[in-house]
Amino acid sequence: MKVNPYLNFDGDAERAFNFYKSVFGGEFIANMKMSDAPDVEKLAKEEKERTMHISLPLSKDTILMASDTVPSMGHKLNKGNNNYISLHPESREEADRLFNGLSVGGKIEMPMEDQFWGDYYGSFVDKFGVHWMINYNEQYS
Repeated sequence: MKVNPYLNFDGDAERAFNFYKSVFGGEFIANMKMSDAPDVEKLAKEEKERTMHISLPLSKDTILMASDTVPSMGHKLNKGNNNYISLHPESREEADRLFNGLSVGGKIEMPMEDQFWGDYYGSFVDKFGVHWMINYNEQYS
């Protein structure tokens, strides 16, 4: 079984994913607007431009996916700390690169440091309100 993180945004999914693409690299394997769906005549022009689905491969086994909420359909985004995306890079250098890239404009909770449990770890909330953990363990990489 594969598990892929799926994020929701309030109108800035594509902007967030262009930012993530600038850090991770790669190409989108999907980038569909609400206007691509059937029966969208009732949506406001702004809502038609929202992202219905976008996905960016992070590795051969992991795809980061997202969509925007649609307020006229009763969707309401509630940002919170109940979800983190935990990344496990293969080197300290890659851990630093990801941390430094993704945390730009965000709020650092714990800087990248060697931790008492033996890992090199840091956490932050990015500028889009998404919570991330970067965790490197030489033994498991």
